[in-house]
Amino acid sequence: MQEDLRHEIKVFIIEALNMEDVTPEDIGDDEPLFGEGLGLDSIDSLELGVGLQKRYGLRISAENEETRRIFASVRALADYVTANRTR
Repeated sequence: MQEDLRHEIKVFIIEALNMEDVTPEDIGDDEPLFGEGLGLDSIDSLELGVGLQKRYGLRISAENEETRRIFASVRALADYVTANRTR
């Protein structure tokens, strides 16, 4: 199930950010999403955060110290969704 959720999150990232030349297979589970990894920026993080909150009923605060850890990788996002989803 966790593997399915990670794939679902990869597809969500690609669709939410209109990453036309990227496939789910191009994104490693433990690859950093920001900086030298996938190369996302702060605008991308806002879009992803809002989308994930709507899709999974999450509560993610921009001021939350854990936010960097939550968005560190697809695996970290999947772990957070699994533990905190309401949908």
